[in-house]
Parts: sequence; C-alpha cells; structure tokens
Amino acid sequence: MHYFVTGGTGFIGRHLIECLLGRGGTVHALVRQESRGGLAERARRWGAAAERVHPVVGDLERERLGLDDDALGELGGRIDHFFHLAALYDMTADAEALGAANVEGTRRALECAHALRAGRFHHVSSIAAAGRYPGIFREDMFEEAEGLDDPYFRTKHESEALVRRTCRIPWRVYRPGIVVGHSQTGEMDKVDGPYYFFKLIQKLRRTVPPWMPLVGIQGSHLPLVPVDFVAHALAHLAHRQGLDGRAFHLVDPHPKTAGEVLNVFARAGHAPEFALRLDARAVGVVPPALRSGFAKLPPVRRIADQVLADLGIPRRVLGYVNHPTRFDCRDAFRELEGSGIELPPLESYAHRLWDWWERNLDPDLHRDRTLAGAVGGRRVLVTGASSGIGRAAALRIGAAGATVLLVARAAEKLVDVRRQVEEAGGKAHVHPADLADLSHVDALVADVLERHGGVDVLVNNAGRSIRRSLALSVDRFHDFQRTMQLNYFGALKLIFGFLPAMREQGNGHIVNVSSIGVQTNPPRFSAYVASKAALDAFSRCAASELLDEGIAITTVYMPLVRTEMIAPTRIYQAFPTLSVEQAADLLAEALIERPKRIATRLGVFGEVAYAMAPKAVDAVLATAYRLFPDSAAARGRPGDESAVDLSSEAVAFAHVIPGVHW
Repeated sequence: MHYFVTGGTGFIGRHLIECLLGRGGTVHALVRQESRGGLAERARRWGAAAERVHPVVGDLERERLGLDDDALGELGGRIDHFFHLAALYDMTADAEALGAANVEGTRRALECAHALRAGRFHHVSSIAAAGRYPGIFREDMFEEAEGLDDPYFRTKHESEALVRRTCRIPWRVYRPGIVVGHSQTGEMDKVDGPYYFFKLIQKLRRTVPPWMPLVGIQGSHLPLVPVDFVAHALAHLAHRQGLDGRAFHLVDPHPKTAGEVLNVFARAGHAPEFALRLDARAVGVVPPALRSGFAKLPPVRRIADQVLADLGIPRRVLGYVNHPTRFDCRDAFRELEGSGIELPPLESYAHRLWDWWERNLDPDLHRDRTLAGAVGGRRVLVTGASSGIGRAAALRIGAAGATVLLVARAAEKLVDVRRQVEEAGGKAHVHPADLADLSHVDALVADVLERHGGVDVLVNNAGRSIRRSLALSVDRFHDFQRTMQLNYFGALKLIFGFLPAMREQGNGHIVNVSSIGVQTNPPRFSAYVASKAALDAFSRCAASELLDEGIAITTVYMPLVRTEMIAPTRIYQAFPTLSVEQAADLLAEALIERPKRIATRLGVFGEVAYAMAPKAVDAVLATAYRLFPDSAAARGRPGDESAVDLSSEAVAFAHVIPGVHW
C-alpha cells in the first residue's frame, strides 16, 4: 500500500509515518528541499523500514504542492491514502501566515490529491475548527461552530470546509485535541499547550516549599492527548471500512480541568499544588462591557503583559483556560475498540513529559547563562574592589572579559587587583576614591566619563557596617551619619552620576549589595540596616521609572560573609558564614540574570514571618539580643576577650539561623 504524507517531518507526521511503516506500506513524504536532512535524520530511527520512505520535494505554497509532471506521472494512480497534516500552529503567528499555511496549503493539497488520483484523502484538522462553541460539539457537527474570531480557529475551520465542499475523492477528517508529548518517551518538539505553564510551575518550585498549598483557577476541560495515541488512532481509523465523509475527535473522553492538569504536572515537577481552585466563570457576573473595559486599561494590560512575558506565555494561550467547548468522541473510540489502541491517563506519563521539557525544551536551557555572555566587552564598575566581596567579584568579572573599573580608597591594593585581573587575561583600570566624601564621588564620575564614556554596569558593593546596641549608641550619632554617608549617599551619588549616560545608550544595570539584615531586622544593626534599607527603598521606587529605558536595578540581600569588615567582631569566628568566593557567585548570578533581587530562603522567610507575626519575630530577636553580647570594640575595650565569650546556646542559635548578622 502506498501513502502520500504532507507534514511528515512535523511532530504528528513523523509518528504517523512510523505507524504506516509498521503496516508494511511505502510512504511518499512531501518535504522542502532544505528539510530532506530532517527526514533523513528521523529515518535512521526506523531501521530497515526507512528504505520504504521516499522524499518528494515540493512546497505547500505552490500549485499541486510543486510536483512537476514527471512526479505526478510516476505516482499517479498509485497512492491509496493521501494524508494532509502540514499546517501552521503557532500561538504568535498572524492571520496572514495562518491563512497561507492552513487554508491555501489545504487547497494545494487537494489539487495534488486530485492530480494523483489518490484513493482517499485524510485531512488532519483540529478541535479548533469548532471555534468557541458553547456546549458539547459532536463529531457530526461542523457548520454549528461559533466564535471563530481567533485566526487559528478560523483558518482550521475554513480548511476543513474546503475538504468537505471541494474534495472529489472519498475523504475523512480527524480533529486531534491538545497534542502533548509521547506517553512512553516524553518526546515533544516544541513548547505548546500546557507546556507554556511549565515555567510557572518551575518558578513556584524554586520559590515556595512543595508542601505549601496555593490558590489557582479551575478553568475549563483540556482535551489532552499524547502524540503516539493520535498517530496510532489516525493509522487505524484510516484503514477502517465505511467511514468516509465523517469526522473523528481524537481527544480524552474524560478530560481534566486546567487546574487539575496543572496539579498533575506540579506533582510531576515536585512543585506545590493549587489546593484551592477558583471557578473563573464566577467573573461572568460582571457585565462583559465592564470586564472588557477593565482589561483594556493601560496599567492593567501593561501588568498582564509583563507577567506573561516573564513566564513566556503568549496572551492567546489564556483563551484555552476557559474554553467553553466539550468534545464528544464516542464515534472515534467505538471504531478503536478491539484495536489495542488505548488512551493512557495523564498521571501515568506526566512525569515523562515534564522530564523531557526540563531536559530539552526549557527556554532557559538555550539562554547564554555564562558570566562572559553577560559582561563580556562591557564596562563594569565595582566599588569596594580592594578586598573582600568586591575584590573576588572584580577578579571573576575581569576573567569573564569585562573591562573592570576598580574603585576603593586604597590605591596600592587596587593596583594589586588590577595585576591579578590582567594576569587572568582581563582588563582593569584603577580609580581610587573615598566614596564617603561626596566631592570624591563627583571627581570619580567625571574621571570615568572622560576616560571610558560611562559604565554599562554599576556594582555598589562598598559599605560600612557598625554593630552596636542602642544602649551604647545614644552618644554616637555620628555612627548613623557615617554609615548613611557611605552606604546610601555615596551609592546614590554614583547612580545619579552614571544614570544619564545609561539612559542615553538605552541600557544599563545597577547592582546594589544590600544585606540579609534588611529582611530579618537583627538587633544591634540599626545604623547599618537603616542605611542599606534606604538604598533598597530608593531602588524599588526608581526601578519602575527606569524600566522602559532598559535599565535594571538588582538588589542582592547578602548573608553574613567572612570579610575584613566583620573581623573586629570576634564572635563571628563561631558563626557559619559565606566565603567571599560564594558571595561573588551571588553577584555573578545577579549580573547574568538581571533579576529584581537575589535573596536567600532564610531572608525571604524572615520577611514573610515579620509581615505575618511581627511581635513573635520581635520575641525571637530579643532572645538573640540577649544571647549575643556587644563586641569588645563596641564596648570601647578592644582586646578584652572576656567580653565576647559565647554560650553554647548562642552558638546553636547562630547555626540554626545561619547567615544573619547577630
């Protein structure tokens, strides 16, 4: 038996060819000249059967699919079954492209089938041909379709109409549901259907503990079917007798709702589930005009577009969440009885779909996630670069191919850092400055603008920390002044100095090294935390003003790091801390991802706990205040080690809540 297949290199098409080969047939697959390699690559999986696959070079956009008289003469009268699968399914495609591929492509396929005198024409349509029919759409329904305003729905309906009205040979129509990956291997060719929500599930897994119940939506029923079921069902139904002139729905007869589907994949991805699912139809009580007007408000649309963009979800996909149509598939399943072709439950193969997506289709896999890709060839200014976190970060950034502008008070130390950057093959420039002196900041900005034309990335890392209780601070107001001078005003002055050039070039990144203390409010750090919180608050306000100008602000809530800055506080020798290299890793992540913030789970927990039960958190912090004494330096008795002895309870407390400045 001879088969002609369009779309044979597509996802359903290549699985269908495998099924047809299993029946001992010979397959003539239409391919573009540039797609022959793809067919040959797939043919290697078919073993000896691949010898029965013959590529036919043609084009969906040309008359009779581009087959010349010789090709038509060679195949004419020999084709028993003509399968037309080639179509465009792209949630971002415009109406013109969809019409050319789906409607005109079907017209050309029919011309070719007629010219070949094929025995039967099999048109693979879609449940989209029903549009947004409000109710159950039977397999014998077609003209009843409603809501065909979506260009994909419309073109699938029009292409099926062409078959029904103009096909001069026996024909059959198949309407697959939402096709997902292979139920045995998980294989999928692109992000589509429920896969668009996998990134949301993945983000939730990384952010929220898996045991935490979430609130979601119930949504409508999603007729998901794995590609292997569709291919086997197609091949079987095509060879059944007495089915001409009919349509068959290849869908799940007992589909799950959108909320249930998300929970199945959440379990597969070890993410928290949506325990409470709201029926989105409840918004139906709101008048349509009011709903539409609200959705079109610029702020609402802007927020929605930003959220969808962050998750990689095309707006058109949301229409499926509340799709009003259910699909009757009794005819199709009646004809499949006794064939051994069964639709597996989603729960039995969801883990395979998730695993394939995470290993092959996750958009983040194809991003350049290297530090070199983020900063290579760019000008990166790092303050506090002479030691500690700043020095470690500068070395990493320089080795990644950036031009590093090194800023600190100690010029001789900066020269040593520059030497190490250059020995690693990088470029570095020394710019000594005391950032606590705003006149020095002005001079620094002017020098950098003159010598380098500005910066692409500003890393505000330099800072001063003071650990002293309020009882010892009442006559030391200057502690608050000097921490604010460096940690807030110095950083702010740098931002203002380089911001105009960033705006002019339409791109820039500001990274502010804050502290986990801003999230956890530790005692004895009121001066330090207040100065970091001021910069944090400024950044949150400024970010919205700079978003449209391509300038990102990232705040890194740094845990306790073993640096020279904490050396005077001897009790920290018993504390679990990050190394400067680990701290540099956090800064590298900030430069690569350009997120709103980088925070530890402990820091986020501290914020949430304080928002929910501030008095309880105060009680915990009061315990810490009693356990950890002021340092000898804070008491004005440097070298008096008796003042810094820690109890076993204090050491245990520090290890239970690691990374916080106590």
